[in-house]
Amino acid sequence: MKIISTSDWHLGNLFHGNDRLDEHKHFLSWLLNQIAIAQPDVLLVAGDIYDNGNPSAKAQEAYYRFLTDATRLCSQMHIVIIAGNHDSASRLEAPRALLSMHNIEVRGEIPRVWSESEKRWLINFDELVIPISSAQGEHLVVLAVPYLRNDIVQNANYSQGVNAILHDLTNYARAKYPNWPMLMMAHMYAKGADIAKEDASEKIIVGGQEEVSLSNWPNHPDYFTCGHIHKRQRIWGVDWARYTGSVLPMSFAEKDYSHGVDFITINSIENIDVQHIIYTPQHPLLILPEGDEEISPKKLAKLLIKELPDRTDGKLNDNAAYVLLKVAQDNVSNDEIKELEDLFANKNAVLCRIQKINHALNIHTLTSDHEVQSVDEVLNRDPMETLREAFTIKHGTEMNEQQVSLLSDLLSNINTDEND
Repeated sequence: MKIISTSDWHLGNLFHGNDRLDEHKHFLSWLLNQIAIAQPDVLLVAGDIYDNGNPSAKAQEAYYRFLTDATRLCSQMHIVIIAGNHDSASRLEAPRALLSMHNIEVRGEIPRVWSESEKRWLINFDELVIPISSAQGEHLVVLAVPYLRNDIVQNANYSQGVNAILHDLTNYARAKYPNWPMLMMAHMYAKGADIAKEDASEKIIVGGQEEVSLSNWPNHPDYFTCGHIHKRQRIWGVDWARYTGSVLPMSFAEKDYSHGVDFITINSIENIDVQHIIYTPQHPLLILPEGDEEISPKKLAKLLIKELPDRTDGKLNDNAAYVLLKVAQDNVSNDEIKELEDLFANKNAVLCRIQKINHALNIHTLTSDHEVQSVDEVLNRDPMETLREAFTIKHGTEMNEQQVSLLSDLLSNINTDEND
């Protein structure tokens, strides 16, 4: 059984204000070519089809155009799609009846029935178990698990609740389809997943409340493919599960990620081979300067002129780089920033962001080392002091005079309203 697995398309995404529709069409065209070459039995898409729950008409058109072209290219191929946390589950499932007629199975919502005897909602596992038979008579069971929201898990401990659902679903499918190879597809945050520590675009709950462990699972599926985390990687603690990663970098923190799809070949339950097919995004990401070197605006301008190619006939080409500039905050004026921005008018590159940094900043000198002794101490502390400290920790720099003034006015207005 030949399977192509992919996830985290994020159709409709804007990269620092730049519409990525052409980039996504470039990827989808590449994926169609891989399908034409490999003629897989199954295509899996593990969630976050769209970047938000209300995608544009053009983003939806690109999605349905791909499905149409894919089924024409490989008529025997089965397609299974699940909703991610960015998707609207109901929107994704709306055309389910029509898509099912073309071997496309969509699972966005978790179907439940009320048990009067147990006085609780029970998941209808039948809806999540998708048996697939290839033209050659091979069999596979796909367990399609869309993003599990807290109202579905219904457990004080989210991780334990998700584990219970995954284990019960697997046991149910094993009993119904004994000796069939079993592949689970889910969209979640697995324990130990490597994410970008800065500028992370994955929606991770503070404190790891949604972190799910897959270890200590004797009756696990034969293979597990997962969406949500954008870096392609094995899932911590197991050798039978991995993230396929996003198809495009979603932030500059993901500049060095590898993108593409996984090509999975199931020869038997004991013999599953996974190969990564690399995709090169249309627009590379470039950070200047690359290291931690602190250079002046004039040297940075010279670096831009040297590193960035000129436009052809005054137009950006299809492979123009997205650029992030790093400038020393204490060594640059607004006029110099404007001069750097103007350089891009003739360069085959898109300036996405200018990041002002201060390498010499010592946060510990800007924040208090005093330990809070009581709740009263917190309540009686000057709000401005707390907010300035929080700003410094988050952004690595102090507020400027204008920010302090605006915040002071805001706090003053709040106090006035409370005293009226």
